[in-house]
Amino acid sequence: MGGTRNQALGGALLVVAYTGLIASADGITKLLAGQYAAAQLYALSGAMVVGFCLLADRLPAQRGGFRTRCPRAMTLRSVATLVAAVCFFYAFRLLPFAEVFVFIGLMPLLAGAMSGLVLKEPVRPAAWIALAAGFCGVLFLLPHGNADAHASWGHFVAFGAVLSGTFSMTMARFIGRYESNALAQVFYPNLTLCGAMLLALPFVWVPMPLADVGWAAAYAFLLFGARWLLVVALRLMASYAVTPLMNLQFIWMAVIGSVFFGEFPPATTYIGGAIVIASGLYLVWDQFAPALPRLRGQGRLQTDP
Repeated sequence: MGGTRNQALGGALLVVAYTGLIASADGITKLLAGQYAAAQLYALSGAMVVGFCLLADRLPAQRGGFRTRCPRAMTLRSVATLVAAVCFFYAFRLLPFAEVFVFIGLMPLLAGAMSGLVLKEPVRPAAWIALAAGFCGVLFLLPHGNADAHASWGHFVAFGAVLSGTFSMTMARFIGRYESNALAQVFYPNLTLCGAMLLALPFVWVPMPLADVGWAAAYAFLLFGARWLLVVALRLMASYAVTPLMNLQFIWMAVIGSVFFGEFPPATTYIGGAIVIASGLYLVWDQFAPALPRLRGQGRLQTDP
């Protein structure tokens, strides 16, 4: 029981660290998205992440190589990661930074559905209520007024990003059931991303000043750390509980958007963010519930079925 609680708590802390890293990486994506094609950014950053993986594999604490017991699931995860990366790139180009969170907020609902269908992990009724509350919070984040064509296309692309991104995380948890080599789950998706983008690179390449190369390197380093932490967290917690906690990145995204891009969301955005984050925190607590004895009646300990 104590092990389960510590496991979930450790997973929650890893996800909190992940949100800071990935929001910073997303900020760099938005910074560079208006100047370069997706193929150029991801070919460069993907190669850097692969290089980081090769260096990490030489550490005495790692030495696990890149062997995997789940080649089919790893392939699905790699392809889904590729699709999600490209879709997020263009979503950040077409939409305000914080508005992309509208769709990131849908990931818990998608994760809940995929957990049942793919992982056969039952989602408790109370958790479904929290997921529904999170969806209501997302409604507060929806843009009001007339959206232009670019925004409408951006919304479609953003939905594709969260759908493929959620499936990639679901595959990560599936693979984590059979192996503990988190580095392999970072290496293969980024190798796939780099390889696919290299095919298109000759058609879109434009010279990059040294400062932008530095931003791309910073992006790659942040992405490497974020994805490694997320893979470990998904081994410790159910994906439908991890994804709502990821919504804490809304705070980072709102701050980065206002400080660096001059984007100030309306008050309803913050209300919706608070609702989504509250539902996410409940879902983290819900991870404890199946293993915790409940006090019922007159102090008698029973365990929930």
